Amino acid sequence: MKTAIGEVRFDEAGLVPAVVQDARTREVLTLAYMNAESLKRTLEDGETWFWSRSRSELWHKGATSGNTQRVVEVRLDCDGDAIVALVEPAGPACHTGARSCFQSETENESDDIADESVATVKDAHQSSDVRDLGSLLTELYQLIKMRRREMPDGSYTTYLFREGLDKILKKVGEESAEIIIAAKNENAHALTSEISDLLYHVMVLMVERGISLEQVGVELARRGGKGSE
Repeated sequence: MKTAIGEVRFDEAGLVPAVVQDARTREVLTLAYMNAESLKRTLEDGETWFWSRSRSELWHKGATSGNTQRVVEVRLDCDGDAIVALVEPAGPACHTGARSCFQSETENESDDIADESVATVKDAHQSSDVRDLGSLLTELYQLIKMRRREMPDGSYTTYLFREGLDKILKKVGEESAEIIIAAKNENAHALTSEISDLLYHVMVLMVERGISLEQVGVELARRGGKGSE
């Protein structure tokens, strides 16, 4: 890791793209961005640090998930405006639970219902054909139940069920924290996206523990019948 921060040509926003590769297989795991501070911490700590453009803050890969990336080598390209970080990953690189953020065309086509990116709910607000939230949640819940029953390979939902309750609970906690961060940044789109992620993971938890949407509906109705508390 001989890269010197002074040699890096950061863009007008003070950032440089960083391609993260598995040091052993050379598989591209993700593309992220670093500023001078995150690059400095990466070089000093020996684990990847990045700059979140959506949250405008430093983030240490794996700080909450445990999926850290031990840095083997950092390389600077010939123009000094891009970085390659060769790492030894301690878990998935992608927030979806996939090993890499880059999925092959075949893998994407094999799962034509895009619950792996939580698009079933997350992108509903962007559609010109917006349906009511209740029907969308019902469809998503049924889809999650089907994933639990069939456990198809390549599905993020399958991955969560195979990892078990502790993994699902960790994701619920992570998504809750990301909602707080998004709310602080006053970005309505980012907050909507994070709320959608949390809804999805909560329903995975519900299916795992055998809680139905009807049970939640009954409880909400019971509370509503009490008036304001």
